[in-house]
Formats: sequence, structure tokens, C-alpha cells
Amino acid sequence: MEFRRRTLLPLDDCLFALQRFIPYLTRASLHRLYQRHGTSRLPKNSDDRPTPKRFKSYPIGYLHIDFSEIRTGEGKAYLFVAVDRTSKFVHAKLNRQAGRNEAAAFLEQTLSQLPYRVHTVLTDNGVQFAKRSGTETY
Repeated sequence: MEFRRRTLLPLDDCLFALQRFIPYLTRASLHRLYQRHGTSRLPKNSDDRPTPKRFKSYPIGYLHIDFSEIRTGEGKAYLFVAVDRTSKFVHAKLNRQAGRNEAAAFLEQTLSQLPYRVHTVLTDNGVQFAKRSGTETY
């Protein structure tokens, strides 16, 4: 009984673990034992289990942009991906290069495809998305 209380494992898992020490133990006898002592049903919400957290809600127009290097049969390629956190709109493009010009072109294409205004763009601050020192503005 103490094994069940401490582990909060389901019946079959308890049976598997305890049969090594009690070879004549059957599933039915273990279930009857748990019923007799009032532990045949596990508690719905245990204090030991973390409660799932909900994702933060964002207003529409919060865009996340990232890229990844992909190996193909023809060599390296770069996959640019943009995802709106609320609408789950996704825009992706495969490029042979991943420079600032390609990143800027991808962002412009993404913005032209969206039917709403983007107010925030989140990136991983990679070189492709970083502002150059000097007079350039994005």
C-alpha cells in the first residue's frame, strides 16, 4: 500500500514493479487490495504534479521570424520562416544564401502576404536581422 501511495502509479505499473518481489501477485488480487484500502482510484490532481501553464496571449500582428540551415542533395540552403503568434499564419521561403538582403526581402514578402498590420517583429538577433552600424535604418 505504501508503494501505491508514494508513487501514484497506475495499477499495471504497480503490478509490473511489485511482481519481481511478490511472484504470485496477480492483477486482480492487487486491484482488490487497492479497493479494500480505498486507493483503487488515483487522485485527479496531485500536489506533486505541476499544473500546466497557459501560453501568454498576444494581439494579432506579433510576428516571429527565424531561419535555419538545411542540408539538401544540392548543398546548403537556408529556410526562412515567419509565424504570427496569434493567427498562426506561416510564411516560409528557401534561399541559397542567408544574408541581410535575403532577410529583408523575406520580411517584405511576409508583410505583403499578411492581411493585417504587424506591430512587433521578434527575431533571434542573428546577423541577418541585426541593424548595421552607420546610417542604415530598417
